[in-house]
Amino acid sequence: MPPYEEIASPADLHADCEAVNRRLQDAAVKATRPAPSLHFDEQPREVPKRDIEISAAAQRLANALHLHLD
Repeated sequence: MPPYEEIASPADLHADCEAVNRRLQDAAVKATRPAPSLHFDEQPREVPKRDIEISAAAQRLANALHLHLD
C-alpha cells in the first residue's frame, strides 16, 4: 500500500483540527479558573458519608481469612 493512501481527507483533517481547538479552549478556561479555597471557614460543614456495602462474596472471603466484617 503506498503511503499516500493513509492520509485522511482534508475534511477529516479540518474536523480533527476543530475538535482539538475546542479541547484546547476548554483546557484554557479550566487553567485560568482560580484555585479552590484552602481556608477552613470556606469548607462545607456537613459532608455526608458514603455507605459501604459488603457483598456476600466479600463476607465469605473475610470469614475464610478470619477478618470478621459486621
